[in-house]
Amino acid sequence: MAQTKKNVQETQGQQTHLRDFSWSFWFTLPLYPFGKRRTIRTEVLKDTIWTFDQLQGIFYVVVPIRMTVVKLDEGGLFVYAPVAPTSECIRLVNELVAEHGDVKYIILPTISGLEHKVFVGPFARCFPKAQVFVAPKQWSFPLNLPLSWLGLPPKRTQILPKDSSKTPFADQFDYAILDCIKLGPGGFAEVAFFHRRSHTLLVTDSVVSVPEQPPAIVQLDPYPLLFHAKDKASDILEDNPTNRRKGWQRISLFAVYFRPSMVEIIRWSEVFFNAIIAPERSKKAYFGLFPFKWNSDWKHSFDALRGNGRLFVAPILQTLILNRAPRETINWAEKVASWDFEWIIPCHFDSLIKAQPHQFRQAFSFLEQSSSQGLSSSSYPLPEEDFKLLRELDKGLNKFGILPPAKELK
Repeated sequence: MAQTKKNVQETQGQQTHLRDFSWSFWFTLPLYPFGKRRTIRTEVLKDTIWTFDQLQGIFYVVVPIRMTVVKLDEGGLFVYAPVAPTSECIRLVNELVAEHGDVKYIILPTISGLEHKVFVGPFARCFPKAQVFVAPKQWSFPLNLPLSWLGLPPKRTQILPKDSSKTPFADQFDYAILDCIKLGPGGFAEVAFFHRRSHTLLVTDSVVSVPEQPPAIVQLDPYPLLFHAKDKASDILEDNPTNRRKGWQRISLFAVYFRPSMVEIIRWSEVFFNAIIAPERSKKAYFGLFPFKWNSDWKHSFDALRGNGRLFVAPILQTLILNRAPRETINWAEKVASWDFEWIIPCHFDSLIKAQPHQFRQAFSFLEQSSSQGLSSSSYPLPEEDFKLLRELDKGLNKFGILPPAKELK
């Protein structure tokens, strides 16, 4: 009887944990890990800035998605780019609220990043006293709906003005809006915030830095790392730091290039044959399907991508988005680089990044020596061969009028 009672208590405890991680609205953006999202809170600057990392991906290509919380001088909290408000996440935020004051401001710093937009409304409902500020020119597809229809609280939501001095947090933050890039039915925008007291820059997608080791949030469930560390379907890999690192580095290449040059997509007849003889054929393992074959020199591509941890603009932004408005992007980058920041916190990949303004500006130098294809490999040290799929997407989207053509810098 005592053992049965203990088992019941353990089961109830496990169910409580599962509820803590549950995200009921996962179907609005059906990305892995779907309805179960863990959260890791990290104090990156003592009593001043905290990051909240969750996970997202497709086909086990998993990368961090990050919310940043800043303590205001007068007390209270400033939230940049909310993540899924699971019970665990809200509990971790409320621990800061108990010590530092209420959530006062919630920022949606993008207009096209659905992985950021989808969480703002639900997160704001957890903090009914907070004011919500969103990047201008918000849009939705297929219908361009009012903000209130997208779940944002109508009485507490306002557009960020172009003049940052007209906001209630102007005494502590500067911001710069890049909002002039038209793409198909909507556009791309990003709002970079500079917290003066901590000399910290907050960005969404514009720049990233890829760590050599898998981030802590990715290591909570190592299965995606081990899946991509395999060389063939028949591999069953030991869970160790070497294999986790190998899987993470391959995941990084998939995440930024979609199909890096160092991976070959093998014939489906071979994929199905290998699946039949694979030792692991569960649903979790995609029934043994493993359509990848990595070149033995794949690590060279990762090392070139990482560049010893330097800042860079993600290839998809280089090839499909920012080269549509090169002058406007450069002007924005120069305004951001005029601030005296020492740290950068992006919403993806690595954080906290030690960086100076000139390094941020240098990340956009690919726009200044653009070729007829919209990018010069000589101006930016990323392997041109890894851009092959993105180049093909660029041509196709341009041909069908989904994206405007790239522009030369003037």
